[in-house]
Amino acid sequence: MSEEWQKMDVERTARILSEVNPHLEPVPFSMESTTIRSQKLPFYRDYEFLELTDLSAVPAVRKYAIYKPGDVNVINWTNQTIYETNEKAPIRIDARTVVQYVKFFFGYVRGRHGRFLIIETIDDIRWQVEPPLQGRKVMQQMLEPVTLVGEDEDGTFNLEAFMVFKDSLFKTRVHVKPDGLVSMSEEELKIEGMPILQDSALQQYA
Repeated sequence: MSEEWQKMDVERTARILSEVNPHLEPVPFSMESTTIRSQKLPFYRDYEFLELTDLSAVPAVRKYAIYKPGDVNVINWTNQTIYETNEKAPIRIDARTVVQYVKFFFGYVRGRHGRFLIIETIDDIRWQVEPPLQGRKVMQQMLEPVTLVGEDEDGTFNLEAFMVFKDSLFKTRVHVKPDGLVSMSEEELKIEGMPILQDSALQQYA
């Protein structure tokens, strides 16, 4: 995912919120205290990704949705929302966009036991206790960006990525079918028992 969020003006915020609010649970967001930011998703032609923040609550409540006029798909941290949008859009993945799709997918999907968080640099890790300087150096030399390594005859893209799951860092192959179906294989444990903050996406954004 890019960081190129665009804040919406008041008029468009009100218009989109009126369409999104019926899909928000447990309560709709306040028109007076909600801000919306959006960014383009290069693998969907007509949809954009919305970040909605209601500042009337303490702490602020945040929701995400894949949106085009007339179709609201609120992120519920399962792969179902993304896969359903992939079918409707339909998704268009190529060598230029597959890395962004993988980052988007793992950023907004949480499995039964937690999220697989993509790690490209040591600064992507949320430490409880900072590792010593030498440990940081060794880990940074190990880490690499998500990398496309090949494409099968059926159009499946194969990538390599480093991920954190709970307190462990591992390297894995990620496979993306032309319809956006994601799977992993060849998981290789690199470090376990790391002093990192546990993922709290559901508690923060539910």
